[in-house]
Amino acid sequence: MKKLNVGMIGGGFMGKAHSNAWANAKRFFHLDAEPVMKVICDNNEPAAKQYAATWGWEATETDWRKLVAQKDIDIIDICVPTDLHRDIAVAAAMAGKHVFCEKPIALSVEQAKAMYDAAEKTGVVHYLNHNYRRCPAVRLAKRLIEEGKIGRIFHWRGAYLQDWIVDPQFPLVWQLRQERAGAGPHFDLNSHSVDLARYLVGEITTVVAMMTNFIGERPVAEVGGPTAFSAKTAQKKKDKVTVEDAAFMVVGFENGALGSFDATRFAPGRKNYNYFEIYGSKGSLAFNFERMNELEVFSRDDPAYAQGFKTILATESSHQYVASWWPPGHIIGYEHEFHHAVVDFIHAITKGEKIEPNFHDGMKAMQVLEGAMESAKTGRRVIFA
Repeated sequence: MKKLNVGMIGGGFMGKAHSNAWANAKRFFHLDAEPVMKVICDNNEPAAKQYAATWGWEATETDWRKLVAQKDIDIIDICVPTDLHRDIAVAAAMAGKHVFCEKPIALSVEQAKAMYDAAEKTGVVHYLNHNYRRCPAVRLAKRLIEEGKIGRIFHWRGAYLQDWIVDPQFPLVWQLRQERAGAGPHFDLNSHSVDLARYLVGEITTVVAMMTNFIGERPVAEVGGPTAFSAKTAQKKKDKVTVEDAAFMVVGFENGALGSFDATRFAPGRKNYNYFEIYGSKGSLAFNFERMNELEVFSRDDPAYAQGFKTILATESSHQYVASWWPPGHIIGYEHEFHHAVVDFIHAITKGEKIEPNFHDGMKAMQVLEGAMESAKTGRRVIFA
């Protein structure tokens, strides 16, 4: 079997999910090429060595430029903060490497376009890891929409809610600095919601938004230390939070539907509440990632006496990806979406096909996100050409 050598840049929480998928996808799915965990790159050498020992990477590197230049590397997997995505992705594409990149794609439309142009110019496969597209229940929603079961779509209602920074003593990690993250939950969370909305409903043509900040200063995080879900300690010194804490936007879709998006990290009790509802002329759909194996479906075609939302457990072998896992009723979890992404990515490489979402999808979503930031700043609606 052909082998494809993977070099992953960055570790942490997301690197665990990626490493697990690179290691195990071949054990559950038929692949025409075997991904080989060749090099883990981290600028902290002890951390890189520990990561390699724990997850099975063959070698370590501390300079991503050297990794990208390695002739024996076929795939570059980007798991670093957003401000580094553009430079790594462009360099990797120009070196002829296929690119598997975490979201959000970049800090701006301009950076996203540079990534897309470089990947298209060199003909490499490029993938943006909006993993929620690869939940079987979300794929079922897509199927029902494409089969006309929902009819003409009128509304999208999306909410992505978390609660990990409600405490004002939570440190100023990189996700709360604009120069590194670009924005707060608007990029981190709304990027996922916008991707799902584009996937299920269609292109967005206009946006109006409001954003706010609840805590203006936070304790400075230890250098090279805590991040997002691992932060525990901080210095006594405080510095400014330079991203929004919550964002709300309403949009118009190309097909005439209206949508709303609510993103915050200040929703106590909501841990990873990625939720959407879709309402159409023939029925409705609802999905909550905290119950990721379920899709709620309402059909107006049911007789009046039997109408109501029904919950479909998307664990039958007829649901996408599921046949490679467990028997019906044996649910899958967060980590499985990453396996599905690796499988589809390897298939795209071996078959010479594109995969979605890719850098073009990331660029289109970033256009919406940037437009919302402009709207929040000016108080005006933004219309996309």
